[in-house]
Amino acid sequence: MPECNNFVITNFSNMEVSVIQIGNSKGIRFSKTLLERYNIKDTVEMILEKGQIIIRPKSVPRKGWEAAFKAMHAAGDDKALIPDVFDDENIEEWI
Repeated sequence: MPECNNFVITNFSNMEVSVIQIGNSKGIRFSKTLLERYNIKDTVEMILEKGQIIIRPKSVPRKGWEAAFKAMHAAGDDKALIPDVFDDENIEEWI
């Protein structure tokens, strides 16, 4: 199996980093600047793809939605955009 030496940080920037001993394992160390710039906290996603290892911040789908919905409700901006039942719809067909 070919050795993988590619560590890709977003925007297609390549960076050479040392693999270090961490207990019985090996790992890479990220600088504080990179951690802050890419908003990396405790967990990252690691993607193994075509001879590359891609590491990116773990995405949190719908992050901030709760606060946004509360703000919309407080502003009265949470009304339905379309009616729940259309004029030509026969509800009895679905019961």
